[in-house]
Amino acid sequence: MKKIIIFITLSISTLTFSQQQIEIVKGSVQSETSKSILQNVHVLNLNKVKGTITSSEGEFQIQAKVNDTLYFSYIGYKPLKVVVTNDLIRFDNNTIELTELAFALEEIIIKPYQLTGYLEIDVKNAPVNTSTRYRIVGLPNLGYEAGRRSRSGISKLIGAIFNPADFLNNLFKKKSAKMDKLRLMREDKEIKNLLATKFDREVLVQLLGVDKIDIDEILRNCNFSDTFIEQANDLQIMEAINECYDEYKLLQF
Repeated sequence: MKKIIIFITLSISTLTFSQQQIEIVKGSVQSETSKSILQNVHVLNLNKVKGTITSSEGEFQIQAKVNDTLYFSYIGYKPLKVVVTNDLIRFDNNTIELTELAFALEEIIIKPYQLTGYLEIDVKNAPVNTSTRYRIVGLPNLGYEAGRRSRSGISKLIGAIFNPADFLNNLFKKKSAKMDKLRLMREDKEIKNLLATKFDREVLVQLLGVDKIDIDEILRNCNFSDTFIEQANDLQIMEAINECYDEYKLLQF
């Protein structure tokens, strides 16, 4: 009788271990038109908030399970979302094709400053950037513009939270699970590297599950300047949202 119990215990342990095995999606990425391999393509698992890039041969592998969504992003190509299936996990020779975008140069109007030649006068007329600067650990940059934050910023946020109709309170409360992804995004090197090169908010929209207009409203309600919202890259925007969300969570206790 004891032997039977031991056998059943071992069988259950083996089954549990097999179910916990990590599943990997492998494949390569190429151009849809030229069929040439694409290296350094960013591949993100939107569910696990993990990222990787394709090798010099255009190959990649990333942790994923069935029904996870993979997001492929590459400069000059249209982003692509792929839902993971059993076949995608079973086979190693998956080929992902990205469609190239057509770019059109827009007219640029240069408006030079009206200089007089007198230093004292020209210095007074030059615009002054009052945005706060900060550094992000692990990134080779001297500093980032974090927008203009007045001392009344936290007071404004407190007033927003205790107003049940306020945008911030409603949005954060409904999407708290998605906002918790901010911590995972900050821990993943490849995601941070990708966000540092982008200004279109597309990756943030996909990872956080919010609209672009929601991102702008979050930052405005957290007292970030319009200049920062318009000019910051996606990594700076992510850090700003994270700062705002941390303040929000702190004030809930």
